Amino acid sequence: MNMNENVHAHEIEKFGSMAERWWDLHGEFKTLHAVNPLRVGFIEKFTAIENRQILDVGCGGGILTEALAQKGANALGIDLSGDLVDIAELHALETGTNVHYQKISVETLAAQQPESFDVVTCMEMLEHVPDAGSIISACAKLVKPDGLVFFSTLNRHPKAFLLAIVAAEYVMQMVPKGTHEFKTFIKPSELSQSARSAGLELQGMIGIEYNPMTQRFSLGNDIDVNYIAAFKKPA
Repeated sequence: MNMNENVHAHEIEKFGSMAERWWDLHGEFKTLHAVNPLRVGFIEKFTAIENRQILDVGCGGGILTEALAQKGANALGIDLSGDLVDIAELHALETGTNVHYQKISVETLAAQQPESFDVVTCMEMLEHVPDAGSIISACAKLVKPDGLVFFSTLNRHPKAFLLAIVAAEYVMQMVPKGTHEFKTFIKPSELSQSARSAGLELQGMIGIEYNPMTQRFSLGNDIDVNYIAAFKKPA
């Protein structure tokens, strides 16, 4: 791995070591599977998916990428973990999904293919890299004018520490322990400012909420913990 890449090596190793369990609907990544339909639904509020060129940045094992491809997108997922890219490709073969994956950084791809995608998604990744601003800027470079960029991440709010780390990782064991570090969470105002600096305009933002009684996720007005936002690159 290039030491200059915008990545924490321990993060790649951590998630790569769990690659083979990525598609276990009841395993450590069950939360990603549970919120995936909400992510897709939020994207569809702003744009059609079918026949769109869509890039999924930090695709992991391909949960979102594959869902977008199954809705007719020409989807490319990129990640710096070769193990996760391998798992994503294998699962696509097993399901017969026409989707593409590549082990490459978003910054490198942005230099190679600027303004090549109608839609760029970057879900639950920004809080895992040293320089989130660099990722946001690269996503802005990759999307076509009038195209859309979607980010989801965790808010650096006390409520997020209690629910996303203490409760989700240690009490309810919804995600693997050590998945998150509170100091890397990003406030909505910080995300919006970085996006504006990259030439993107906010189109909408909504919270991803969890009801422990029903054990279901939903979209709502509470952005204190997890939130997803849509941005547009002006034509």
